[in-house]
Amino acid sequence: MSAVASSKPSRSASAIVASTASGYHLLKIDGYSRTKGVPTGDKIKSRPFTVGGHKWHIRYYPNSFNSEHADYISLFLVLDDTVTTAVKAQHKFRFADEVKENDQAPSLTSVPIDNYTSQNGWGTSMFTKRAELEKSNHLKDDSFTIRCDIVVIQDYRAEDLPEITPTAFVSVAPSDLYQHLGVLLKTEKGTDVVFEVGGETFAAHRCVLAARSPVFSAELFGGMKEGNTAGVVRIDDMEAQVFKALLCFAYTDSLPKPEEEDVMYQHLLVAADRYNMDRLKSICEEKLCNYIDIGTVATILALAEQHNCEGLKKACLHFLGTPANLRALLDSDDFDHLCRSCPSIMKKLIAPGIK
Repeated sequence: MSAVASSKPSRSASAIVASTASGYHLLKIDGYSRTKGVPTGDKIKSRPFTVGGHKWHIRYYPNSFNSEHADYISLFLVLDDTVTTAVKAQHKFRFADEVKENDQAPSLTSVPIDNYTSQNGWGTSMFTKRAELEKSNHLKDDSFTIRCDIVVIQDYRAEDLPEITPTAFVSVAPSDLYQHLGVLLKTEKGTDVVFEVGGETFAAHRCVLAARSPVFSAELFGGMKEGNTAGVVRIDDMEAQVFKALLCFAYTDSLPKPEEEDVMYQHLLVAADRYNMDRLKSICEEKLCNYIDIGTVATILALAEQHNCEGLKKACLHFLGTPANLRALLDSDDFDHLCRSCPSIMKKLIAPGIK
């Protein structure tokens, strides 16, 4: 009697996905007290705006949509397009100052989907009581701002999903290698090289630094090997706190928060370029883009030119693309320094697009 081999049941999965487009519109009611004279049932329309390929406008009823709720403000979102098929959408009204910085794309999953036809809309007849608004912090200088979030459902489609993953009985923790390496640096356990920088000493591990930087690899193991038999390497032209931050990044792939961020990131960029640590260099470039202003643009632009930082250079030139910013630089002592240190940058500054 032959045994029948068992086989695993086939597994497959698919999903029905709603394709959506989202956006929001800010409606400022400036001169609120004057709008209170609008009769109940009368509306004031916003300017039209576009979300999800359709035009919309908001209807603001200062004394409500109907007499039953005359002490309320009413708000309605109206489709301002001519359509043959109803547009499916969700909306949410709220005060703009209630929106948190990290809540710029709120979820409307709990909001019903409405069908919008031409010049018809959905909303709320009881958005807020006028008396409550007038006592609140939302009303400032006789004005307040409403935010209307909109999600337009464009179509539904079916998609194949990857093979269903069996139930996981073991939970694997995320990598904590960087934490262990950070402890290794802090405790100095097993260190085999000491750096002398700016009057301070730092113990480290040759193999870690060699793995993180080809320059360190050459200096510590190759033909550029530095130091004496005691394993002390002296580094000139660098501040101790900069080298400390460089070591921290080499071990943990992260940076401690510096006190003077713009200055530290400039020094770190130079150090990263010196040791060919491309990721650290890119991080410093990105950070410095946020510190470009009239007082720093010449220094940062010269730095970008000297260390071949194309992205940072473009950010500086974009800032100087504003005529007022360029004039301020031309009138400053920093411009003379820029001309002396980076004469090649002059062509970019006087290019037709930046004049």
